[in-house]
Amino acid sequence: MGTNNLIPQNVFHFFEEVSRIPRPSKKEARIIAYLQAFGKAHSLETHTDKAGNVLIRKPATAGCEHLKTVVLQSHVDMVCEKNNTSSHNFDTDPIEIIVEGDWMRANDTTLGADNGIGVATQLALLAATDLKHGAIECLFTVDEETGLTGAFALERGFITGDILLNLDSEDEGELFIGCAGGMDSVGEFDYTLVDIPTGYFFFRVDVSGLQGGHSGADIHLGLGNANKILTRFLRMIATQYDLYLCEIDGGNLRNAIPREAYAVCAVPFDNKEDVRVNLNLFAADVANELGNIEPGLRITLESEETHKAIDRDITARLLRTLYALPHGVFAMSHDIPGLVETSTNLASVKMKPDSVIRIETSQRSSILSARDDMANTVRAVFELGGARISFGSGYPGWKPNPQSEILRIATDSYRRLFGVEPQVKAIHAGLECGLFLDKYPHLDMISFGPTLRGVHSPDERMQISTVDKFWRHLLDILAHIPAVR
Repeated sequence: MGTNNLIPQNVFHFFEEVSRIPRPSKKEARIIAYLQAFGKAHSLETHTDKAGNVLIRKPATAGCEHLKTVVLQSHVDMVCEKNNTSSHNFDTDPIEIIVEGDWMRANDTTLGADNGIGVATQLALLAATDLKHGAIECLFTVDEETGLTGAFALERGFITGDILLNLDSEDEGELFIGCAGGMDSVGEFDYTLVDIPTGYFFFRVDVSGLQGGHSGADIHLGLGNANKILTRFLRMIATQYDLYLCEIDGGNLRNAIPREAYAVCAVPFDNKEDVRVNLNLFAADVANELGNIEPGLRITLESEETHKAIDRDITARLLRTLYALPHGVFAMSHDIPGLVETSTNLASVKMKPDSVIRIETSQRSSILSARDDMANTVRAVFELGGARISFGSGYPGWKPNPQSEILRIATDSYRRLFGVEPQVKAIHAGLECGLFLDKYPHLDMISFGPTLRGVHSPDERMQISTVDKFWRHLLDILAHIPAVR
């Protein structure tokens, strides 16, 4: 893997170890077992709760017993996305790490630095014998990516610290003191399959090559949404020709902007060439609209074998619903310049084995009422289309506290180490911190980490040099934790 010479070597050593362990969301048994064995091997107090969250405690080093206890926290699961050309099995295969200059990536899959680098940093700290620090508690939560399940299930009293350092941010030199809350909204259509008359041309249209990315942190970039692009083309064809829709599939995870989508359709043979011409014109229009932000965009059409089709009523209602569903930034913050306040993501469209088409969306906002309003906007579209609607339980945001003591310590530390001011921000992505505050309202928290790009997509990469800065910053913060009053 080529990580032996990377600095800090201890952090990259553990990142390599963690990368060998399959850890999809909701399938974290192997990484939990690894953490339990790690705690035992290092003679550290280790606890596992009913949800699978692991807590490893390390006592203060000599002379630091008077300092406040610090909780370091990251999540053990990872988003499992891969390119269509990859044969990687996330349930069984280790991540194949590739180092290119100052960047680390994986071979056609997500790297898992979100949040594997946080896990590795905690392990390096727990294993170290030459550092000075007060008592620390390393909290490893499960299933952050698909529901914040571990944070929701965290029981009062499981952690005892006064300060929490969340290691799940993606821009070195930035300290986060707030995040958005979110919820999922789902619409479902029941469908039946019907035969298509003779004399029809079957084709498959694919939208691919988009960047994708995090539905919170990257939503402001204006990236292409494969579901929206595909639906736009299908609606255009459906208004001009006698279209049958046979299959539709797009996106995967609720917290990822969809990179790929496809549909299998049929039109009368007489319209075959017209559809091809329309596709070429449409592809040119979309490429012009997205400009340089999506240089890899491809929209292709290939002939297909004969299929049955989704019944006409559901096809019409489905396409109208997908076309009308909003996607992207809805409002910007009036309090923090440049911060997205409210957004929504049309995440996935899936045909399920039980003759159900499931549409998953997610809404985010730093204001609870605005989040709910965005979810109700989505609900109204589903209702107009006649879909069956359900909602996730949602999770709270984290209200910024500019007067935070740990923020002051971290800011002073960064200035002392690197001679520049760190940027203090809130993030539109959801962090587990809001849920922690709900159960531990006394916690003083910040979130920070090394620089990651393209998370939640196979383009995920980590800037190696920022890991060292992140590590040095963390150690200096721990060296300046205040005493218990």
